[in-house]
Amino acid sequence: MTTVMEHEADQVRRANTTERQPVVFIHGLWLLPSSWDRWAKVFEEAGYTTLTPGWPDDPETVGEANAKPEVLAHKTVGQVADHFDEIIGRLERKPALIGHSFGGLLAQILAGRGLAAATVAIDAAPFRGVLPLPFSSLKSAWPVLGNPANRNRAIPLTFEQFRFGFANAVGEDEARELYETFAVPASGVPLFQAAAANLNPWTEAKVDTENPGRGPMLLISGEKDHTVPWSITEASFRLQQRNQGVTEIIEIPDRGHALTIDSGWRTVAGTALAFVQRFV
Repeated sequence: MTTVMEHEADQVRRANTTERQPVVFIHGLWLLPSSWDRWAKVFEEAGYTTLTPGWPDDPETVGEANAKPEVLAHKTVGQVADHFDEIIGRLERKPALIGHSFGGLLAQILAGRGLAAATVAIDAAPFRGVLPLPFSSLKSAWPVLGNPANRNRAIPLTFEQFRFGFANAVGEDEARELYETFAVPASGVPLFQAAAANLNPWTEAKVDTENPGRGPMLLISGEKDHTVPWSITEASFRLQQRNQGVTEIIEIPDRGHALTIDSGWRTVAGTALAFVQRFV
């Protein structure tokens, strides 16, 4: 049974009709596809056709997500990866993939399946084999991991938790605006999967880093990210370097985990666009 919603199918049909190179954006936890709206416009203006699918059953608006958080629960890494796999399979051209946070992990999983023409993973969640566990990462995830029952729930962040995990590199007023504009509850399962990935050989939070069909990949890290600090991105990079394809890493100064949505988003989008333009 398909998980692809009609508006996602419409995006695929549009992409195939335009015959432009498609770019698929993949959001992470505590955000919705709308977090990519400004990015999509930049890439469209650069000549690409963009798709911003949600995770299965994503509500259309932040208001709906906060009103009915239960629809966001129970989404596993594997289920979401397979959802995007189906969407990509309907495209007539292999897309570039751009993902943030758990979306960055998903982008790497999909690239490892040979589904990407190029990949940009931004402050990507760790996968099996990535060993560093900085204190700030644990603190950022503790609102979920602190209670095992949260595995089966959709968990919202308080403003203070969002401020630490996402918006630590911006001022108080901007942090508040970002929280009210973008923050939604998140499925607890992926965080438990990522936390246990190195203990579970069958985990869904694993990446085929050696597939020769992976394509070029750029890993982006925000210098001040509490949730996915440099040490995690660097460890992911070392594993991805096993691939015969181009693998690059860059650190964006003075940005935190909200780097795709905060006032510095254009710098990050420009960096991602320049990489994609080199290859597709």
